[in-house]
Amino acid sequence: MTRPERDARRWVRDLQELGITAEALPLLEIAPLPPSEQLSRVWTEMNTYAALMFVSGNAVECFFESNMPLAQHLRAKLAIYLIAGDVRFLAPGPGTVKALRHAGVPIDRIDAPAADAIQFDSEALWAVVGRQDWQGRRVLIVRGQGAANADPAAPGRDWLARQFAAAGASVDFLAVYQRQAPAFSALQLKRIQAAASDGSVWLFSSSEAVAHLPPSDWSRARAVATHPRIAEAVRAAGWGVVAESRPALRDIVASIESM
Repeated sequence: MTRPERDARRWVRDLQELGITAEALPLLEIAPLPPSEQLSRVWTEMNTYAALMFVSGNAVECFFESNMPLAQHLRAKLAIYLIAGDVRFLAPGPGTVKALRHAGVPIDRIDAPAADAIQFDSEALWAVVGRQDWQGRRVLIVRGQGAANADPAAPGRDWLARQFAAAGASVDFLAVYQRQAPAFSALQLKRIQAAASDGSVWLFSSSEAVAHLPPSDWSRARAVATHPRIAEAVRAAGWGVVAESRPALRDIVASIESM
């Protein structure tokens, strides 16, 4: 499991409960960014936004629940805006919805693809919200730093921003965390080399994570990727076997078992 550490631990637990031998090897580190003038301005202007789109659960957590000194104050302001404003909260998938609910956002304020959607991404989200009237309205996309250049799903997010713009909306971006490459221990490096050819199945939810691996011969390696764009990146890195799966636990287990 190559997700960031917190997500990886949860996925490992869930996979183990379903009988899959799993271990975590985070290939991305998530570091919340310090408070910024832009963040303060967003809260000051919250009632001028029609929607806030969060690219992931990490984006939600770093926006609402980090250890920033203003965190409690911001959450109190959220409650006020939820009562007085009409702002919608947009999520590309169930993990982000769960994080929004944990942050205190009522479910009737959240727009997201259905739980049984074929894919959880920007295209699936636009299918839900694209018919709404966005003319003259403001939209904020909350994401990680450098997402436009490094994040595998960034093409989809840029695509989403273009859809909003084409529909007449004004789109702003706010970075609330930074993705970093991990520093591997000697034991992890040994495990990486072994897992390249010992029959292990790598689970990728980010193509940026693939780029953080040390050089190796991946021709005997096997992987499950949770998005077509991610699968393309894994194949380009030389993986011998790559399966695509919906990013839902049961679907991933079925893909793993099929190998």
